Amino acid sequence: MDIAIVCASHSDAVLEANLRRSPMIREGARPLHLERDATSAAVAYNRALQATTAEVVVFAHHDTYLPRGWDALLKRRLAEVAAVDPDWALFGPFGVGLDASHIGPVWSSSIGLIVGRVPTAPTRVQSFDEMVIVMRRAAGLRFDETLPGWHMYGTDIVTQARSRGLHAYAGALPTIHNDRYHDHLRQDFVDCYQAMRAKWRDQLPLRTPIIKISRSGLHLYKNRWQDYRSERFRANMSVGIAHAPEHLASICGWSDLTASAKD
Repeated sequence: MDIAIVCASHSDAVLEANLRRSPMIREGARPLHLERDATSAAVAYNRALQATTAEVVVFAHHDTYLPRGWDALLKRRLAEVAAVDPDWALFGPFGVGLDASHIGPVWSSSIGLIVGRVPTAPTRVQSFDEMVIVMRRAAGLRFDETLPGWHMYGTDIVTQARSRGLHAYAGALPTIHNDRYHDHLRQDFVDCYQAMRAKWRDQLPLRTPIIKISRSGLHLYKNRWQDYRSERFRANMSVGIAHAPEHLASICGWSDLTASAKD
């Protein structure tokens, strides 16, 4: 299986401290295609689709780390999906199930936890955390460049697929997200929320990993109030981003996923 890794990065420091340290990239087993200076995630990722030819494209944030054996385990998970759905469109290590459950597992430095339940089989989802999205090129999907900024494109691309009768899945693919703590939802997030409300009004409600997109939009204000009330508690959960990703993978028991790929 031909796999390309794509990243839209604005920080060499973050990229070198995380994604480039992933063994498959550091040792040259998988190519890394970088996009710079894009006005949105959709623009960056569509450029990458034009510039690459791999049958499977992994869109990864620059603050992720893919442990040793991750690509072999990905192949196994995609084979499991293809066995039940040959026309699958998307896959990810963390998503929101159709029942709103969080499907993982993924380490998040911003909250100091492994998040998401471990599914025994690939599970259909309605959205992804954008840290890693895997696309089957033959599904013919493209990111919507009319959506602003760098949020919610993981929900949009899944909703696009579902509107065409295609499916997105999450599965047991341990991944390190060495992300910074964010104290509240900023205006760029609000803009994306409102754009998604307008675009998918007939499909609402939709649940993202962060928030429920509702017709009324009241969940946006509810979440912002909750963020304000719990800011100190959430800040204390963060472990910061100073830990080496290899150390984070080790304490999670994910230093080497090779055995899992063969079981």
